[in-house]
Amino acid sequence: MGPVGGNKKKRKIEKKAEGNALILGSSEEGCTKWWGVLSKTIAANQVAMRAFIFDLRVLHEVLNDAIDINITAVFTLANVQAALILACSPSSSLILDSFKSTFKVSRITFDYICCLVKERMMAKTHFSFANGKPMTLNDQVALALVRLGSGNSLISIGESFGAHHSTVSQLTWRFVEAIEEKGLHHLQWPSTELEMTQIKQKFEKIRGLPNCCGAINTTHITMLLTSSDQEADTWLDHKQNHSMILQAIVDPDLRFRNIVTGWPGKMTDSSVLQSSSFFKQCQKGEKLNGKTIHLSEKTELTEYIIGDYGFPLLPWLVTPYQGKELSKAEADFNKRLLATQSVADRALARLKGVWRIIHGEMWRPDRHKLPRFILVCCILHNIIIDMEDGISDDLPSSLVHDQGYRQEICEPVNKAGSILRDRLSMYFSGR
Repeated sequence: MGPVGGNKKKRKIEKKAEGNALILGSSEEGCTKWWGVLSKTIAANQVAMRAFIFDLRVLHEVLNDAIDINITAVFTLANVQAALILACSPSSSLILDSFKSTFKVSRITFDYICCLVKERMMAKTHFSFANGKPMTLNDQVALALVRLGSGNSLISIGESFGAHHSTVSQLTWRFVEAIEEKGLHHLQWPSTELEMTQIKQKFEKIRGLPNCCGAINTTHITMLLTSSDQEADTWLDHKQNHSMILQAIVDPDLRFRNIVTGWPGKMTDSSVLQSSSFFKQCQKGEKLNGKTIHLSEKTELTEYIIGDYGFPLLPWLVTPYQGKELSKAEADFNKRLLATQSVADRALARLKGVWRIIHGEMWRPDRHKLPRFILVCCILHNIIIDMEDGISDDLPSSLVHDQGYRQEICEPVNKAGSILRDRLSMYFSGR
């Protein structure tokens, strides 16, 4: 599968959640009962796994004392790995916590997601637990959200839910397809002048940048590819990791407005941007072509987005001044711009912090499906914001989303872009 971009026409949704608890024909009491039953099932499975791990360790000590034998001679490596992954996983200690810490969404948002995917999830072959009991829609959505939110292996999640790992895989992929088909309207470029005006006003409140429409940045999604993959070297980045790039344009509420993914991690920010349809549309004047404002009687300011040093300076993309001997006005402008642009860093950090299937190294991913997993995680990120009116305060606020990757520098300067940046700098310096 080639690069994926998210930017479809938006369909109106009813955001008010008062009726959402009844969307599936179930009351709040029914949802509470379902969660109580499922959480007890997961708890029982985890207790059994912990007991298994304890017995495993005891047996290992006995065997090591009696004869020098490797534990894998008694138990299969797969079982040992499954047990240890579940025991050591950061998410396993949270699984018995609240509904939201388990599924990464509130109950209202969970119900909305169920409504969104119901037709697609229930239309084909029905899924069952390992004991033969059919999975309800709630069960299926719960399992898929835990898979995407924890990033744990198919085996460990299957053990927790009492389901076969193949069921976890197939169900999660069907969920990805359903969100991609039914939820893409949550990830789109502003479609009305009013919506864009509100975005501009919120950006201006951060550090005063007028007429700003978005902040852009990239991050690496690392993955483990097998040596048998003939194209493995194509995906090696400068850190010698196999990775895929995600480029995102973000609004002040940390909502993704446009994304591009599917390109190898060794590509530069500039080259990913220039390969995107967003770049081509802006170059043709089809985007960022809205209202022009006047900074003074003789100075006009067109719409633009902002980026860091890795992006090219363009008539519609403002980046920081480069060099060691900057004037005070230029240095102050850089601080103002980068402080505003940090909303993109926050959004990407939150994305990876919540949907941990794309955080760290993905074990043997299907490269052709990975862009769609990334897209769906971005859609879910936006759904949380749309349904819950913002990012929860209990989520991490770190700006670090690309640990160990150095800041890129893009040196080419566009003359029209330079004029736009100078106008902004002079506006803030009072000249």
